[in-house]
Amino acid sequence: MNPIKVMVNGLPGNVSQIVAEQILKDERFKLVPHSLTGPEIRESEYSLDAFTLKLIQPDKRMSRIEEVIKSQGRFLSVDYTHPSAVNSNAEFYCGCGLPFVMGTTGGDRKKLEETVISSSIAAVIAPNMAKQIVGFQAMMAYAAATFPDLFKGYSLDIRESHQKGKADTSGTAKAMVGYFNELGVSFSEDQIHKMRDPEAQKTQWGIPEQHLAGHGWHSYTLVSEDQTVRFEFTHNVNGRMVYTRGTLDALLFLSAKVKAGVKGKMFTMIDVLKGVGNDEGRMTKAEVGMRKGEFGRRKGQSTSDFSRVKR
Repeated sequence: MNPIKVMVNGLPGNVSQIVAEQILKDERFKLVPHSLTGPEIRESEYSLDAFTLKLIQPDKRMSRIEEVIKSQGRFLSVDYTHPSAVNSNAEFYCGCGLPFVMGTTGGDRKKLEETVISSSIAAVIAPNMAKQIVGFQAMMAYAAATFPDLFKGYSLDIRESHQKGKADTSGTAKAMVGYFNELGVSFSEDQIHKMRDPEAQKTQWGIPEQHLAGHGWHSYTLVSEDQTVRFEFTHNVNGRMVYTRGTLDALLFLSAKVKAGVKGKMFTMIDVLKGVGNDEGRMTKAEVGMRKGEFGRRKGQSTSDFSRVKR
């Protein structure tokens, strides 16, 4: 079996680096020796052990990508860049005919979906690539679709903590807001408590010091009106490896879709978990809820710059 060629964009960002390292070690994939980077990056190359990648600045991406395609043939792209560049990146991939996996959060998610659907490529896009967390979201989507107003009258507190370099509020936390709304809880995204202070993360949250530079902790607390009932949901991730494993699965899934000739189709991680796309069967209410949670409730700004690397 020929290995799947993959171009990892966003280097030298931490998530991109880990994904690139795992692709180098995995015989199912072949790493393309180029990476689209952000305008603030001054280096022209990035090395992973003995493997060197050429970094491509935003103002040179169009001319350089033609050279990369000519030398490498067709390949899949992975995007872990910056929230401000989400929409412009997607437009670039679609315009160049490059199927992609995007784990970058932020941007105008509705426009993002429309960009892919109106293109000639397929893509996997999700605010969270950790399969277990996606599974948890699917359970919440099922509950929201099956038991509306289950928690009506309850108060909600959502707290999330990520490394200092994460610019936006957690996409996972934002998606959860939608599910709780359907479950009858009045709550908005701007009420999410976002923590980015390393000292507070260490002393108040108890996050291990070695993971302050890379973690994702979330808690959701529901309390009844009379204060007699309390529900808590928590998922804490230390490090970034869990996202990398999900990204590789998404690449395998997308490769199969590309080989099958699928075009103008956007998939989510719930599709990857199931191993089949929504074009192969009707979506359940829960799956519709998952899609709404990921793409129907968040809007943001995008810029013409290609990316700032995701730290």
